[in-house]
Amino acid sequence: QVQLVESGGGLVQAGGSLRLSCAASGRTFSTYNMGWFRQAPGKDREFVAGITRSGSSTTYRDSVKGRFTISRDNAKHTMYLQMNSLKPEDTAVYFCAAQASISLITSTRFWNYWGQGTQVTVSS
Repeated sequence: QVQLVESGGGLVQAGGSLRLSCAASGRTFSTYNMGWFRQAPGKDREFVAGITRSGSSTTYRDSVKGRFTISRDNAKHTMYLQMNSLKPEDTAVYFCAAQASISLITSTRFWNYWGQGTQVTVSS
Protein backbone atom coordinates (compact mmCIF):
# COMPACT_ATOMS: atom_id res chain seq x y z
CA GLN A 1 0.00 0.00 0.00
CA VAL A 2 1.29 3.45 -0.93
CA GLN A 3 -0.16 6.73 0.25
CA LEU A 4 0.51 9.82 -1.83
CA VAL A 5 0.16 13.45 -0.76
CA GLU A 6 0.51 16.34 -3.20
CA SER A 7 1.49 19.89 -2.31
CA GLY A 8 2.59 23.09 -4.00
CA GLY A 9 -0.48 24.07 -5.94
CA GLY A 10 -1.84 27.60 -6.01
CA LEU A 11 -2.77 30.63 -8.06
CA VAL A 12 -0.23 32.05 -10.48
CA GLN A 13 -0.28 34.47 -13.39
CA ALA A 14 0.32 33.29 -16.91
CA GLY A 15 4.03 32.93 -17.57
CA GLY A 16 4.74 32.12 -13.94
CA SER A 17 6.06 28.98 -12.31
CA LEU A 18 5.03 26.47 -9.67
CA ARG A 19 6.69 23.39 -8.24
CA LEU A 20 4.49 20.50 -7.18
CA SER A 21 5.64 17.83 -4.77
CA CYS A 22 4.30 14.34 -4.12
CA ALA A 23 5.34 12.67 -0.88
CA ALA A 24 4.94 8.90 -0.67
CA SER A 25 4.62 6.72 2.38
CA GLY A 26 6.21 3.31 2.73
CA ARG A 27 9.60 1.88 1.92
CA THR A 28 8.84 0.74 -1.62
CA PHE A 29 8.78 4.12 -3.40
CA SER A 30 11.68 3.18 -5.67
CA THR A 31 9.78 0.15 -6.99
CA TYR A 32 7.05 2.27 -8.59
CA ASN A 33 6.92 4.29 -11.75
CA MET A 34 5.52 7.69 -10.81
CA GLY A 35 3.38 10.11 -12.73
CA TRP A 36 1.47 13.38 -12.74
CA PHE A 37 -2.04 13.70 -14.13
CA ARG A 38 -4.47 16.60 -14.26
CA GLN A 39 -8.19 17.07 -14.54
CA ALA A 40 -9.93 20.28 -15.54
CA PRO A 41 -13.63 20.86 -14.82
CA GLY A 42 -15.81 18.85 -17.17
CA LYS A 43 -12.87 17.03 -18.71
CA ASP A 44 -11.32 13.60 -18.34
CA ARG A 45 -8.21 13.08 -16.27
CA GLU A 46 -5.15 13.24 -18.52
CA PHE A 47 -1.54 12.16 -18.30
CA VAL A 48 0.94 14.99 -17.88
CA ALA A 49 4.33 13.42 -17.14
CA GLY A 50 5.83 10.15 -15.97
CA ILE A 51 9.15 8.92 -14.62
CA THR A 52 10.50 5.41 -14.31
CA ARG A 53 11.49 3.75 -11.05
CA SER A 54 15.14 4.74 -11.22
CA GLY A 55 14.43 8.15 -12.70
CA SER A 56 16.42 7.31 -15.81
CA SER A 57 13.55 7.87 -18.22
CA THR A 58 10.79 10.47 -18.43
CA THR A 59 7.88 11.12 -20.75
CA TYR A 60 5.55 14.11 -21.23
CA ARG A 61 2.36 15.01 -23.01
CA ASP A 62 3.13 17.20 -26.00
CA SER A 63 1.50 20.36 -24.64
CA VAL A 64 3.89 20.55 -21.66
CA LYS A 65 7.15 19.50 -23.30
CA GLY A 66 9.84 22.12 -22.77
CA ARG A 67 7.84 23.77 -19.96
CA PHE A 68 7.39 21.04 -17.32
CA THR A 69 10.06 18.85 -15.74
CA ILE A 70 9.37 15.74 -13.70
CA SER A 71 11.93 14.41 -11.23
CA ARG A 72 12.14 12.16 -8.19
CA ASP A 73 14.28 11.68 -5.12
CA ASN A 74 14.04 8.04 -4.07
CA ALA A 75 15.92 8.68 -0.82
CA LYS A 76 13.26 11.22 0.18
CA HIS A 77 10.33 9.23 -1.26
CA THR A 78 9.29 12.32 -3.15
CA MET A 79 8.45 13.24 -6.72
CA TYR A 80 8.35 16.73 -8.20
CA LEU A 81 6.86 18.60 -11.12
CA GLN A 82 8.51 21.88 -12.01
CA MET A 83 6.08 23.90 -14.12
CA ASN A 84 7.38 26.94 -15.98
CA SER A 85 5.77 29.30 -18.52
CA LEU A 86 2.35 28.37 -17.20
CA LYS A 87 -0.69 29.00 -19.37
CA PRO A 88 -4.38 29.39 -18.44
CA GLU A 89 -5.05 26.03 -20.12
CA ASP A 90 -2.81 24.38 -17.51
CA THR A 91 -5.48 25.15 -14.89
CA ALA A 92 -6.63 21.88 -13.31
CA VAL A 93 -6.43 19.68 -10.27
CA TYR A 94 -3.09 17.89 -10.44
CA PHE A 95 -2.77 14.33 -9.14
CA CYS A 96 0.26 12.20 -8.51
CA ALA A 97 0.09 8.46 -9.05
CA ALA A 98 2.17 5.34 -8.57
CA GLN A 99 2.36 2.41 -10.96
CA ALA A 100 3.58 -1.11 -10.22
CA SER A 101 4.76 -2.02 -13.69
CA ILE A 102 8.07 -2.75 -15.37
CA SER A 103 7.23 -0.42 -18.25
CA LEU A 104 5.71 3.01 -17.76
CA ILE A 105 2.18 3.02 -19.16
CA THR A 106 0.51 6.42 -19.49
CA SER A 107 -3.14 5.31 -19.57
CA THR A 108 -4.96 6.28 -16.35
CA ARG A 109 -6.41 2.79 -15.82
CA PHE A 110 -2.96 1.25 -15.32
CA TRP A 111 -2.03 3.25 -12.22
CA ASN A 112 -2.38 1.62 -8.84
CA TYR A 113 -2.36 4.47 -6.30
CA TRP A 114 -3.53 8.07 -6.44
CA GLY A 115 -3.16 11.17 -4.32
CA GLN A 116 -6.02 13.52 -3.45
CA GLY A 117 -4.90 16.25 -5.83
CA THR A 118 -3.78 19.86 -5.61
CA GLN A 119 -5.39 22.78 -7.43
CA VAL A 120 -3.36 24.79 -9.93
CA THR A 121 -4.98 27.94 -11.28
CA VAL A 122 -3.30 30.08 -13.93
CA SER A 123 -4.82 33.50 -14.51
CA SER A 124 -4.53 35.34 -17.81
